Formats: sequence, C-alpha cells, structure tokens
Amino acid sequence: MTPAPDLHTTRLRLLAGLSSPEAEIGQAMAVAASPACQYAFVQTDFPGAQAQAAASDPLRQPLAGLAVSVKDLFDVAGQVSRAGSLVLKDAAPARQDATAVARLRAAGAALIGRTNMSEFAYSGVGVNPHHGTPANATATDVPRVPGGSSSGGAVSVASGAAFVGLGSDTGGSIRIPAALHGIVGFKSTQRLVPLDGTLPLSNTLDTACAMTRSVRDAITVHEILAARRVTRSHAPLSQYRLAVVPQLMFDGIDATVARAFERTLQALGAAGARITDLPLPPLSELAGLQASGGFSAAESYAWHRPLLADHAAQYDPRVLTRIQRGATLSAADYIDLLQARRDWIPRIEQALRGFDAVLSPTVPIVAPPLAEVLPGSARDEAFFRINGLLLRNPSVVNLLDGCAITLPCHAPDELPAGLMVWQGAMRDDVVLNIAQQIENLLRPQQQ
Repeated sequence: MTPAPDLHTTRLRLLAGLSSPEAEIGQAMAVAASPACQYAFVQTDFPGAQAQAAASDPLRQPLAGLAVSVKDLFDVAGQVSRAGSLVLKDAAPARQDATAVARLRAAGAALIGRTNMSEFAYSGVGVNPHHGTPANATATDVPRVPGGSSSGGAVSVASGAAFVGLGSDTGGSIRIPAALHGIVGFKSTQRLVPLDGTLPLSNTLDTACAMTRSVRDAITVHEILAARRVTRSHAPLSQYRLAVVPQLMFDGIDATVARAFERTLQALGAAGARITDLPLPPLSELAGLQASGGFSAAESYAWHRPLLADHAAQYDPRVLTRIQRGATLSAADYIDLLQARRDWIPRIEQALRGFDAVLSPTVPIVAPPLAEVLPGSARDEAFFRINGLLLRNPSVVNLLDGCAITLPCHAPDELPAGLMVWQGAMRDDVVLNIAQQIENLLRPQQQ
C-alpha cells in the first residue's frame, strides 16, 4: 500500500495552486466510499464536507478544506453521538460541536464523517459487533484487526480518506490503531485539550487527540486542538538522553516488532542519541493497580448505570462484562485507587528525572488476523489475551498522566510496528521534537 501524502505536502500543493480544496475533498470522498473503508464510517456527510471545502481559505486556515474524520463519541452539531453503540441510537442530536471539533472546524477542516469504534471505547482491538469491524487498511495477506478503540479513524487516515482522525485515548485508543496501521498517533497531556462534548469512558484517563500521517502533521493538529503553540527545537538527537525500560514493555513481543525496535535503536545510536537501559520497578505494580478493572471500570459503570437496567441486552457482551466490573468497586476501593495513583506517579517521574524521553514498542505485536477475535464465545479467550497485550504498554502513559507519540518504525516489507516516545505530564513539546528528529532519520524522503 503506497502511503498517502501528508497534510503538509498537500497544503503546499494547495498554496502553489497545484490542487484545490474541492479536488482534495473529492479524492477523500472517493476513498471513504470505497471498499478500503468498509465499516470505517458509521455516518458520512459528503455534502457538508464539500461545502466546508468550498468555503475554506488555504491562506488563512491550516486545515483548509482537508478531510478530517471524527470518532463517534464527539458531539457534532445536528448529529447523534452513539459511541459505536445501539444503546444511544435514539439519543437527541448534539446542539453544538465538542470543543475539539469546533477548533478543527475553525481551522478549516472538512468533516467527512463519523468513524466506527469499539463500543463505548472499551477495547484496544477495535471489534464492533453492531456496525461491523473495519479491517486493517494496510494488511494485504489476510484481514487483520484495526486496533481500537479509534478503529475507523485509523482506517480513514491510513487509507487516504482523511488527513486527520480525531479520536480519544484512555489506555492507548489512539496509539494502538496508529501503530498497527503504520501512522502517527499523539496522546497529549490530558489537561491540554478540553473534553466537553465527548462521551466518557474514564474521566480520569480520557484524552482528546488525533492520528495523522506524519509527526509534523501531529504537531500542527495538536496546536489546533490545544489552542497553543508547540515550542519547536531542531536540536539533533545527540543532545537528547533517552531511556529504554526493560520491565514489562517487552513481555510477549513478537519477532517483527522486536526486529523493528532493535533496528531503530541501532539507527538512533548511530545518529548520536544517548540511549540508556533504565530499570523502572514501579511498572511491576501496574497489574495490581488495574486488577479490579481500574478507573475505566469504576467510572464507566457510574456513567452507564442508568442505561444498564433497560438496555443491557443491547451492549456488546465483551464490553458489558468490563463495565459491570465497576459494580463491585466500593467508594473506599475507588479512593484507594486514587491514592495509589497519586503515590505511583511521582515515583515514576523521579526515576525518569534526567531523561528527555523513554523509547518503547508501542504495542508488542503486529496486528493479529481478524478471524481470531471476531464475536463468538470460542474466541473470547484469544480476544481478551490480545486486548491485554495491545493495551499494556500505552496504558502506562495514561496512568502516569503523561504524553506519548507513536510513529512507524517498520521496514517497507514488514507489517506495521510502532515506536512509542513518552514522558510525564507537560513534557509534550520535548516528546514531539524528539519524535520529529526520529522521523527525519527513519523516513527522510518525507521531509
């Protein structure tokens, strides 16, 4: 699959008069309506996108007329936010855009449609039994999982139907599908992008963020979503001190991801990056912190409790099982969890002091065949095993209240693998600058 051009390349074509917003949105709509995007969208708005493209101004708007997809849990004025469910199919349309959507629209985005997702964002696999499951857009051998929960958004960006896929990340829901598709996904520090107008999974962990085709696009989109400027640095990799954590992050790693990660470390070392193995014992506590279902179970149950009495049968059983774990958590259990996190975060931050960022495989496996995880009790064991593997590494950053970006690090003849660059809260700019330098090294032809 030939990678589609990124936003920056296309914007230069627009400014040079080599293309037009109308032509670009036409191409995007053709892809969105093609078999490449089967099940990727739960709703499209081609007339609205065409109107937005026609009214855009490339000289003033960074996303002028360029296609952006919106995960089905963000409010768009006049549309119903179903969060990939049947439970909310009769809900009232949103009266106004979510702040994240409004900021993209103000930047000139042509909102091409709402993308499919794991129901209520509760899975890293991306399966949806209600609206169909989109196959991974990069797989050519067998249909493979798209990653979740922002599954349709990743397909839209990787296939060429959208330059930006607006999504959410609670335990990796942006970074997992981005890694499995060989695109870029940036999870900012949670507090930087407002969550109003967004259906929640976990108020403690949810982050509004996006997938793009390059790091430079990720920086542009983050600046729009967060209404802030990223402090840019062109410092070479040799000026950064990077850590690799041996605990947890490499458990269960497959040969393709291990090979891609090791090859990347060698390239970074040859470019002068200072890379150090850093034991991080508090990571061994992660399983214990999540043993009862963690924040997602407690907080999703609180939100869904009014719906469960009458609509439980309409939920994906795999999602329902995890939501209902929250019913057994007492107020004392929740307070204990809050305190455990408050104790855990500073210990991780102290261990990372002196390092600019940590490098890890985003997920330890390539996208598994879709047939292994489709609904059916016989496949439930495989589904939950794969789901746990996909969520494990990214969820560390959410619990840390940190920031992270995944960028592709695989060879052209390999299935996609992602490199995750991460740090604690409010270190977003250094993470983005390091990722930009890594992308320049690994994919110089894009620059």
